[in-house]
Amino acid sequence: MRSSANPLDLRSPVDWLLKSDLDTLIVLAFLVLAPVAWWMGRFRWHWKNSVSTGRWSFARLAGWIGRLPGPIGLVSEQASLAKESFSARVQPVWMSIVVAATSLTASLAVGARFDDLPPAYHDEYSYLFQAQTFLAGRVSYPSHVAPRLFDQMHVLNEGQFASRYFPGAGLWMAPFVAAGHPYWGHWLAGAICAVLTFWITRELAGDAVGLIAGLLTAVSPGMALFSNLLLAHHPTLVGLGIFLLGFFRMIRFSSWRWALVSGSGLAFAMICRPMTAAGVALPLGIWFLARALNSMLARRAGGGHRFSANCSPRMGSLATALALPIAITLAGLFFYDKAVTGNGWLTPYSVYTTLHTPSHVYGFNNVERGRQYQGPRVIENYDKWAENLTPALALENAGTRWAASWKWTLGLLPQSLALCAGFVLWRRLPTGTWLVLAAILSLHAVHIPYWFVGMEDHHYVFESGPLWAVWMAVVTGESIRVWNSTGHRATCIWWVTLLAAAVALNWAEFFLSSSGQQPGPINRDQANRDQLNSVQFSGQWSAPLAPAINRITFAREKHGRFDSLVRQRALPVPALVLVEADPADRHIDYVANPPDLLGPVLIAHYLPDQVPLTEVRRLFPDRKLFLYRVRQDDWRDLN
Repeated sequence: MRSSANPLDLRSPVDWLLKSDLDTLIVLAFLVLAPVAWWMGRFRWHWKNSVSTGRWSFARLAGWIGRLPGPIGLVSEQASLAKESFSARVQPVWMSIVVAATSLTASLAVGARFDDLPPAYHDEYSYLFQAQTFLAGRVSYPSHVAPRLFDQMHVLNEGQFASRYFPGAGLWMAPFVAAGHPYWGHWLAGAICAVLTFWITRELAGDAVGLIAGLLTAVSPGMALFSNLLLAHHPTLVGLGIFLLGFFRMIRFSSWRWALVSGSGLAFAMICRPMTAAGVALPLGIWFLARALNSMLARRAGGGHRFSANCSPRMGSLATALALPIAITLAGLFFYDKAVTGNGWLTPYSVYTTLHTPSHVYGFNNVERGRQYQGPRVIENYDKWAENLTPALALENAGTRWAASWKWTLGLLPQSLALCAGFVLWRRLPTGTWLVLAAILSLHAVHIPYWFVGMEDHHYVFESGPLWAVWMAVVTGESIRVWNSTGHRATCIWWVTLLAAAVALNWAEFFLSSSGQQPGPINRDQANRDQLNSVQFSGQWSAPLAPAINRITFAREKHGRFDSLVRQRALPVPALVLVEADPADRHIDYVANPPDLLGPVLIAHYLPDQVPLTEVRRLFPDRKLFLYRVRQDDWRDLN
């Protein structure tokens, strides 16, 4: 007998429909329509008469989208630019402009929501610190005589005052920091990355498919959001984009010049985010070495191998040109590390981790291993944030990162279908596309042994986003060609509409939340209410853009309020504001200063047990003293 606890009547499906997320309902609709679109392909005469009208047809579309792929991508080694028409030369230029303009528009739209507020995360202040240090023509400053007053999150302060991070991001940011607009650098990097994605995909499948990849990168909500965070991801993407484009062109033309370009791009990515650079480059390096070995064996066997005629005589020069920029950069990094830590084999990143956050170390059983390094310089409340990494947690984190990387690019459904379609069409995809997929898998794999899933659930594998756009675009182009040839043109319409709907869903909550207005001051309750209200526009399938903006805005509002308080009350200058931190808030630390410690207002830790007020007054006789207790929100004049 059926239980009456959960009666199955007409109200159940109606309630489910009314309470479901908008993106869930749209995904359901597309899944229901998929077999209908496929079945309609049987009626070829109908589509031939009603759709292929005038000068436009799916045959034209399929022909424009596709070109014949070769070992890496297009078979065009023998093509000369002199033989190309003027329109063929100009077409990639205007496409690049369209892609760049779209990317800049997306970054500006998200940036406008933050209303010129200061950065949100500790990491951003450390990168700003690094850029300011480089602008002064230095790699570090000597620590203050009372260094504990000016300890800053993610900044090494053990004799040398320097950012813990690798120097690439600081070098990229330096000119924009000097101009007074640091975020411009990341907006520009996002636009360059989208254009590079276009050119990389163009190498594999032609202009039209490249345009699809470039635009998908440009409208990616993850790219737009992170272009408004002063982190190393966007500079890293510029380096990786140059590396991939140079690598594919190196193979296509057997050119040592393009090998130099490729190696230079990888070298720059390495001094931004070395683990990310290694993860992306590893499969391509293995493939290149295997190809070099095959070419060498083919030459010895009489030149019968299909690679021997093209590349075997130059494999040595290609490898040398590829490795040279990397070797030079590693040598420079050695001397940089020696200047900061005193040991060229110890990076500031590793020294900072050992001293301050030993439980955040890379690898399994991190908390247990970190207990061996619990010294007096450990930031206790921040170090205890780490979870002990077990195989179960690593597997859970890997799944979360994978799903989030899809959500923050185009959405779960299109990415899942594209991955499946790629394996169905695997013989038709160029080798370069499979190398891109291998780079994605490798990037995810090298970050499995880390306990933290990442900001917005995916920032450690953030650089896979443009690579997924390449995969999506190439699979889309090949699928449209196949569906057109088999008469399933309704499926083409269904797929293109799905991609458009996925982009619209990713941005729908952004435009609908707060009626498109910039947010005012947000407290925790308001942020939670906004997140609940946005559930109707973002759920299990698309990017949670509006909640992410609210989370970042919450932190930026707190820093902005403190900055306003300092400007209004730390008078007259020069002044020193002592801050008693809230130990319950491990992610907000207001102590951030210029690296030379010469600003009109300096922010320092209030440490009466270590540095009494009498000592502070002796050290800073010319500065007015103030005290701010964060937990009590209490400002005091100590003069």
